[in-house]
Amino acid sequence: MNPATNLAPKLAQLYPGVYNPDGHADSDGDSASKLPTKPLNTLLGFDLETYQIPLDQLLPSKKVPDGIMSTRKYKQIVSSIHEIGLIEPLAVIQPDASKSEYLLLDGHLRVLAFKELGLNEVACLFAKDDETYSYNHRINRLSTIQEHYMIRRAIDRGVSKERLARAFNVNLSSINRRINLLSGICPEAIALLQDHQFTPDVTRILRNMKAARQVEAVELMVASNTITVAHVEALLKATPPEQRADVPPPERDSKTAPMEQLVKLEKEMSQVQATYKDAESSYGSELLNLVVAKGYLTKLLANAAVKSYIERKEPEILSHLELVANTVSMEEAVQQQQGETLLSVEG
Repeated sequence: MNPATNLAPKLAQLYPGVYNPDGHADSDGDSASKLPTKPLNTLLGFDLETYQIPLDQLLPSKKVPDGIMSTRKYKQIVSSIHEIGLIEPLAVIQPDASKSEYLLLDGHLRVLAFKELGLNEVACLFAKDDETYSYNHRINRLSTIQEHYMIRRAIDRGVSKERLARAFNVNLSSINRRINLLSGICPEAIALLQDHQFTPDVTRILRNMKAARQVEAVELMVASNTITVAHVEALLKATPPEQRADVPPPERDSKTAPMEQLVKLEKEMSQVQATYKDAESSYGSELLNLVVAKGYLTKLLANAAVKSYIERKEPEILSHLELVANTVSMEEAVQQQQGETLLSVEG
């Protein structure tokens, strides 16, 4: 028998006055008579209780990919369960009430982690239907700055850095970088990075810029949606010395560059940034035109007669057309490079 079916008496305790199984309001005066006497019109996806179910009674609903136990995500799950326990119960359903078997809807990696840790039972929630729905697919991931605030709050409440490192399955230096993530970063730049994910090395490089330049660099990275170490390093190299915090002020002597050269460099930098934004605005339409042209030329050159005619009449044009037809996107180029690297490693 499904233990999640007998929950009606507990509803009155959890929500006093909202649900009355007898259909009558409590006689506690006028205020009690005004309370609703029927269940709220809210459909719950799970029962309100959690149950400890043996692992050998759980049936998987999908095949776990090969090699998943060697990934960083799986190792973090194991470390988190070992250090602080299970945070999110598993979602199960009992297909046949006459059998002590439960179909696992969500939590296959957590089951593997429990088995690796030598545990025999796991907390589960009974789903109302057999929809393999996971809330993890419908939430906004924790941003890097929010993670920084979470770690700082945990330390303020007495959690040691060593325990955090074990829970996240990272070394102590990584925790220290996350703790000092916003040190030396101006509030305006922090506000721009508030909802984005990036590595702690990004803010480490931003500290080498002064406040105004930090804001300018972050705006450029956010506009191009590439908040990466490579991008911020390029912006640091393009930053004038007077806008860098890691460059000592030059000594005043006769060899100091004239003010005209500094003004010229600033104008050139402004022109580069304006050109970058113009290219960004026209990138989408130009890429679409290139894709259409590539498809047309590929179909055209597939015609042997047309290709032979162009080769006899204009061989120089044919080479340019083949170059356009063989053009690959950046994503395809990266995938090809990764495939070649994987083949070289396996070889």
